[in-house]
Amino acid sequence: MGDSESDALVEYGIEDRPPLGRSILLGAQHYLTMIGANIAVPLLLASAMGMPTDVTAKFIGTFFVVSGIATLAQTTFGNRYPIVQGAPFSMLAPGLAIVTTEVAVSGLPAWNAKLLFLQGAIITAAIVEIAIGYFGLVGKIREYLSPVVVAPVVALIGLSLFSAPQVTQAANNWYLLLLTLGLIVLFSQYLDRRSPVFALFPVLLGIAAAWIIAAVASATGLIPAGDPGFIDFERVTDVESLLYVPLPFQWGMPMFKASFAVGMFAGVLASIIESFADYHAVARISGVGAPSKRRINHGIGMEGLANVFSGVMGTGGSTSYSENIGAIGLTGVASRFVVQVGAVVMLVVGVVPFFGQLIATIPDPIVGGLYVAMFGQIVAVGLANLKYVDLDSSRNLFIVGIALFAGMAIPQYIGGLEGYSALQTGLANVPLFGSILGTEVVARTVFIVGGVEMAVGGFIALVLDNTIPGTREERGLTDWARLAEDEGDFDSALDRARDRWSRESPPMSGDD
Repeated sequence: MGDSESDALVEYGIEDRPPLGRSILLGAQHYLTMIGANIAVPLLLASAMGMPTDVTAKFIGTFFVVSGIATLAQTTFGNRYPIVQGAPFSMLAPGLAIVTTEVAVSGLPAWNAKLLFLQGAIITAAIVEIAIGYFGLVGKIREYLSPVVVAPVVALIGLSLFSAPQVTQAANNWYLLLLTLGLIVLFSQYLDRRSPVFALFPVLLGIAAAWIIAAVASATGLIPAGDPGFIDFERVTDVESLLYVPLPFQWGMPMFKASFAVGMFAGVLASIIESFADYHAVARISGVGAPSKRRINHGIGMEGLANVFSGVMGTGGSTSYSENIGAIGLTGVASRFVVQVGAVVMLVVGVVPFFGQLIATIPDPIVGGLYVAMFGQIVAVGLANLKYVDLDSSRNLFIVGIALFAGMAIPQYIGGLEGYSALQTGLANVPLFGSILGTEVVARTVFIVGGVEMAVGGFIALVLDNTIPGTREERGLTDWARLAEDEGDFDSALDRARDRWSRESPPMSGDD
């Protein structure tokens, strides 16, 4: 076993099983710390697709169900860390690029057609992720993924969404947005030491308090109908059934397009790098050694399987959640069993349409305040990886700075083009290679991949970090290697099943 962080502050370790009643409450707390992010992704996608309100409620509920099942699978058969799986911001940017592209499927409304193409892209990219994980590619290339690469990629996940319309639209209700943000800041930064309730649930409390104020203002006419902050109470009572159990292919059979799949794979790559960093963080906070190659490979492979399941169910993907890791640091509860119990709680919440309808009433300004806090947190999580590198090295500062700047600037240029057709025209005029670069598949691919901040920044950081001379210690690889667990410390689900079978099976000999 490699050196590990002290576990003195861990109330419940990874293998501990608190009493069931306490585990239910602690598990719910784990999920409540990430519920804001798990509704942000479906709300953004639903808004971009023009999805009807009643469908949006089912869409959100399906996200919760996928999150619960993916968490159970990861904690039981994957890396077996106490880490929650949820809707990924890393796959949101290519997802938005797909659902804002004009596509059509005969007999289906526009939003439904867009969702089917999104499903196809996620499933295709996830199959590659499965291969990357279970064939051990992440473990083999982790020497090339230093904190110098991980930091800007994760940071760009948050920075790429700063221009969301819920934040920047001119007609926004800025009073409600600033109120939401102010409440989250108050609870998380000023009152967190007064009570564990404020420390654990600042986002949930901020959204709930802002929603109540907006509801009262809407009922009394202070916020008029048509205002972005207005709450339509009919949405809450308009529930078709008490239960809604999402089924595979509930929106129809997925549609596939090569350029969409390539663009989504850029998001999957960012998700892999983000999860790579998350695995190290959860190990450090839980008081155990940094993950071995085998644990990382099994974790990424299981995330690929979860993404296939996500595509089949019709959501926006699945990945490890940093918010849950922060909850472990706040509560000292690193129990795998607690997270599994919380996953079951999320499954129950996901099949009750009332909760989805209630979440769908959250006005855009409140969502905007949530985005500012959440996306900012993701940026900080990314930059925190720089603690392992030599920040006095001009080499490291150059790489991180270039990756962040180019990662924002190039997609901004791509976004200014009038669709992929304008890019296709330009690529067709490239001497010698115009006949190849000017094809629709290439143009669509460059348009989507070039518009994904973490893909651009990650590629630049990866190339520069592995070509510009730098020592392992300078790049942060020495500390990561020092904290790593031994390869034999991780038992996969297959290893445990084999060991159990060998213990329970009678010896095959003729001596008895």
